[in-house]
Amino acid sequence: MARILFALTSYFKDEKGWESGCNLLEIAGPYFYLIKNGVDIDFVSPKGGKIPAKQLDLDHPKVKCFFKNKDAMEKFYNSYHPNDIKAENYDAIYFPGGHGVMFDLPINKEIAKIAADIYEKQGVVCAVCHGGAGLLNVILSDGKYLVEGKNLTSFSNNEERSIGTDVKVPFLLETELVKRGAKYSCKANWQEYVIADGRLITGQNPASDMLMSKELVKILKTKI
Repeated sequence: MARILFALTSYFKDEKGWESGCNLLEIAGPYFYLIKNGVDIDFVSPKGGKIPAKQLDLDHPKVKCFFKNKDAMEKFYNSYHPNDIKAENYDAIYFPGGHGVMFDLPINKEIAKIAADIYEKQGVVCAVCHGGAGLLNVILSDGKYLVEGKNLTSFSNNEERSIGTDVKVPFLLETELVKRGAKYSCKANWQEYVIADGRLITGQNPASDMLMSKELVKILKTKI
């Protein structure tokens, strides 16, 4: 059985009360699809413990199903601390989105190191939407950024501006990925778009999480 680590945010509100946190749909959809395909899943977050979630997300039918699932709820409310994780136990790591990711995962060296170790042990690294922020400071053993020279996508600058959050986030993700040497591309706002560059799989936005999950399962089946 393949084992995947979901790397989630611990961040929720800024000083003005703006709620960000995780995108629960980008967790719930891939979680159930991967479980259905025989994958075991653990959750990790910078602080460990309960993952912050917006009430708006909790009202979605898919999310309600997620919290009715005993195993999923237990993992979500009791995520591992990075110090509890051994990278060699995982075949892949997945960074879901949500604006909260922008605030804590890029500066979390422990989770970045876990991602680098998984990748260098021939594992798969995945991200959807703002989850790409978790890739920004993943540095490989040769000193290069994981994203350098890679074809990838993430939530685009145009999408950020279209919902007015470009003035709330600490940086524009597309811009920062390009600065790291990534070969960035995207489609029109809110269109499904996924890029698989070897063992790096990225999705542009919330519409892309299930296609990302399918690509991940394809790769895992060739490895097991």
